[in-house]
Amino acid sequence: MRQTAPEGRGPVRYGPPAPDTGLPVLPGLAGLLAAAAGRTAPEPPGGGPVLREAAAGYWWRRGLRTHPEDVVAAPGAPALLLALIAAHGGDLLLPRPCPAWWTPQARLLGRPAYHVPTPAECGGVPDPYALLETVRRVRAEGGTPRLLLLSVADDPTATVAPPELVREACEAAVAEGLHVISDETWRDTLHHPHDTVLLSPAEMCPDDVTVVSDLGGALTPAAWPCAVARFPPTDPSRADRWTDRRARVLDVLTALGAVVPGPVAPAAAHALDEPEDVTVRARRAATVHGRLAGAAHRTALAAGLLARPPQAGRHLYADLGPLRAGLAALGVTDSVELESHLTARLGAPATGGHRFGDEIGALRVRFGTGMFLGATEEERDETLRARDPVELPHVARALKEFGGALEELR
Repeated sequence: MRQTAPEGRGPVRYGPPAPDTGLPVLPGLAGLLAAAAGRTAPEPPGGGPVLREAAAGYWWRRGLRTHPEDVVAAPGAPALLLALIAAHGGDLLLPRPCPAWWTPQARLLGRPAYHVPTPAECGGVPDPYALLETVRRVRAEGGTPRLLLLSVADDPTATVAPPELVREACEAAVAEGLHVISDETWRDTLHHPHDTVLLSPAEMCPDDVTVVSDLGGALTPAAWPCAVARFPPTDPSRADRWTDRRARVLDVLTALGAVVPGPVAPAAAHALDEPEDVTVRARRAATVHGRLAGAAHRTALAAGLLARPPQAGRHLYADLGPLRAGLAALGVTDSVELESHLTARLGAPATGGHRFGDEIGALRVRFGTGMFLGATEEERDETLRARDPVELPHVARALKEFGGALEELR
């Protein structure tokens, strides 16, 4: 019989979205979008001058020399990554686990993608020795590895890679002739920015790293599609259309019609300029989600789960392997079944580790902290403004229900 509703398990069609802020839109950003609602023309491919200038300033403030001609904008990070993979060619190397939307881009282009284990202390960046071994093995089998994707502030693990590990991994990749794509979507969501050192690969390998950032990570609502990429600065006199990766990315985006919507561009540029209202909201949202993630982490550990302490983002990645016997009694034996069971039990997305490249038999799952914010806009706004959101009755109740659901699995 023909199914009328998908079950949501397909690796490409129904991939899980990144965790949303779940918070009200800033009035200033909403006003800019509304004021531009009558704009009928989209941005040109790669973004208009105002948007690219704002993105250049965003990276200058983070210590990366950037000019508008080094920037490309697109309607979301997936379209941008698809264009980058197409422009570079060759095989991809990815950390295991990695964001759920990375591998489908390679699959759509028919490019092989090889997962490399991450070290025990963090996700997002491959172990340097495992990376070198994987590169050599792929070449021995006739492959052509050319790209390494990594994320120093990681989805799904919510960890931040130590600078020394980032340096070792990038130096190993560059020595093997790989170009690095650094997804820094979550860099502005650090839970404790004064205690966490985040180093961009572009700071240490400026000629060999392209940085990608989706504004939905910290600056704009996820429903407003806009992502930007910073390419290694190129001497215009030496630029060649067939070797200039930025030009080739623009060709792909043009062919796809992947342009930033006209009404979104002014709000995106304003957010990238980082006025006080945007930075205060971003910092407060990161703090709130950090408190919620920390509380969820303590709850998960108390229930017998394994999880690294979350350092960034709006999620928690947990290993339910210690509860395998109890899960088996419930008919849950892999991460697909675990996703279905926990999503139904919690009434909120609990994304299985198979989505992120982990083995299907490993009982890992990503929980979003949005389920603790509150059920109504009023509750979510109260959570945003609270000195200690964990003490709010609706937050405490949600955390108790979360803990109870996990205890049932023992």
